[in-house]
Amino acid sequence: MAKSDSIDWAAVIADPRFQQLHRRKTSFLWGLMAFSVFYYFLLPIGAGYYQDIFKIKVWGVINVGLLFALSEFVVAWGIAIYYSRVANRDFDRLAGEIAADFMKRAGA
Repeated sequence: MAKSDSIDWAAVIADPRFQQLHRRKTSFLWGLMAFSVFYYFLLPIGAGYYQDIFKIKVWGVINVGLLFALSEFVVAWGIAIYYSRVANRDFDRLAGEIAADFMKRAGA
């Protein structure tokens, strides 16, 4: 394995493949963050402005508001699982190719 001081990090950053990977990953993460923030704020907005809907009993003391609040956990886990699958499938593969190429150049 090459030492980190033998890798030209400026060249890695300037590589068009790295730039494309960074752009794709950044836009993907911003999209996930925007969705999660939007979904998160639906709870206080719903609790404040749509109390009649949130008070609807579903089963026993369980109401729509409580189910929506619990769905926040499901959505968070879903986002995490979705991100890990996309990262493993796309981002990690591209990063591995770039790393392998620069390791060869560094003589590892």
